[in-house]
Parts: sequence; C-alpha cells; structure tokens
Amino acid sequence: METRADRWIIATRESRLALWQAEHVRALLGERLAQPVDLLGMTTRGDQILDRTLSKVGGKGLFVKELETALESGDAHLAVHSLKDVPMDLPEGFALAAVLEREDPRDAWVSPRYANLGALPPGSVVGTSSLRRLSQLRAQRPDLRIEPLRGNLDTRLRKLDEGQYDAIVLAAAGLKRLGLAERIRSVFEPHTMLPAAGQGALGIEVRADARDRHVPLWQALQALTHTPSWLAVHAERAVSRALGGSCSMPLAAHARWQADGSLLLDAALGSGEGQPVALVRVQSSAVVADTGAAELLGRRVADRLREQGGAALLAAL
Repeated sequence: METRADRWIIATRESRLALWQAEHVRALLGERLAQPVDLLGMTTRGDQILDRTLSKVGGKGLFVKELETALESGDAHLAVHSLKDVPMDLPEGFALAAVLEREDPRDAWVSPRYANLGALPPGSVVGTSSLRRLSQLRAQRPDLRIEPLRGNLDTRLRKLDEGQYDAIVLAAAGLKRLGLAERIRSVFEPHTMLPAAGQGALGIEVRADARDRHVPLWQALQALTHTPSWLAVHAERAVSRALGGSCSMPLAAHARWQADGSLLLDAALGSGEGQPVALVRVQSSAVVADTGAAELLGRRVADRLREQGGAALLAAL
C-alpha cells in the first residue's frame, strides 16, 4: 500500500534512543516541509533477539530490515538509523539520502566504581557485545573478563546497576542524546579505543526512487546533510566495505578533519573470539572533496590493513 500523499512517515525502531533520533529528524523536516511528519514505530529482529550476539544471528542488518520493508511497501517514506547499524551495502532499491551532523563518535566508559579502564582490578567483568570493542579491550587488558551485553540503552544501564558488570562500554552519542551524559565516567579517545564506522552519526534511508517520486522530501533531506560528516563516514564505511565488513569482523574506522583541510582516516582490525590477541592499526590522510575521494582513501587504508597483518586476521575470522 502507499501512504497518504498529505503527510510524510518516518519508520523507526521503538527504543527510547531510536525514537529520540526519529523525533529529532521529524523536527528538522517539519521546519522545511509544508506537510505533517509522523512516526511509524516498529520492532525489529535485532530488538527481539537478546540472548545471542549479533555476529551469531545475522549482524546489525537485523535492526533495519523491518524498516526497509515499510519503505518498500509505501507504509513509510524514510527511515532513521544509527549509521553504525546500517550495513555497508544497502539492498537494491534503497539509498542513503542524508547523514546529519555527527555527535560525539567516541566510546564511553560507564562504571559506578571505577574511573577508567586502567582502574579495574584483574578479573573484573566488562560488558559489551561489540567484537570491535572486545578486540581493543583485550589488546589493552587481557586480564579482564569481557562478557556479552545486549538490549537497548536503558536495559544495559540497568544490568550494570544490578551489579552484573563492573563496567560497560557504550557509545557516548546515545548517552548524550538521552540526557544521560552524567553516567559517563570517562571517554576513550580514538588513540585508545577507535570507534566504529559511522558511530555518532544519524543516517536517513529512503527508496532509491525517492529522488523522482518525492522531490520535496528528497530536497529537504539533501539540505539536512552535513557534508563534512557525510564525507568522513563515507571514508570509514569504505574501509569496511573493501574488507567485506560485517558484524562478525572486529573492525574500527574513524575519520577526522585536520587543520590543513585534509581527512585523516584511522582503522584497526583485531583478532576474533578464541584467537590469540592481536590488533593491526593503520592510518592515512588525503584531500577529500567528494565521495569518490573518500572511497579511494578508505580503500587505501583497507589495503594497508591487509598488508600489515590484517590478511592473516581476516583468514582466521
């Protein structure tokens, strides 16, 4: 079925953070469009499966499939995602129409007792279900117990407060967006914990034909795009795409703009669960003025990762 022509519909997950993100986009679009903008809340498979890590049940794409179905059927016109949850290659018929200005991309250390990673006693329990965070934590503190942690943001904080973990690692952006910045004891600077590709950025997905079928909406989304964030995350996602990145790959990529106008891209690839601790890290910079140059920078960094030991880690994965 097709949605009514007199209003725009945003498909969103129903977690508190996802609804905040969708409401944020609704407010921005409301300033630019003459038509009302409504939300369509949905529960995804990623929200339902909480007893297994994402890498074992299909990856982060489980958070977007139902929203894409709503776009395909016409029940919604756009979907708002945390960009780090969006697969590197979208299914045929869909497009990433906009990336908003990025929030803090760093990881946050959350603990009621310990100020930072270095303060943890040996054998302490740290919660995360991210293989990227797991590999980097193991590289710094192989003496810790890293245990799975699933659920929405409030659920993860509740499990910490119940004493199931000594500390947990979360995205700083989500905590800040929900007014929970006071829960952050410290943040990991990128040189100690490299973020995931797209972390802290919101991405807006539409049907690929939206450019022609919904011109006012497409133009409004283009106006919301923050070009520096768009190019930075494009380079980051290009690293993952070049390596066949998925939720089962402990890969990090983070780009930041330098004073001279160039884009510096860092990437790290770690060893998988059950493998000896290893972490390969590289960086490269380039003048990036369009997505083609961002893609080239990302592929160059991916090649360097392979050359400096990443090929063996990928083979083991």
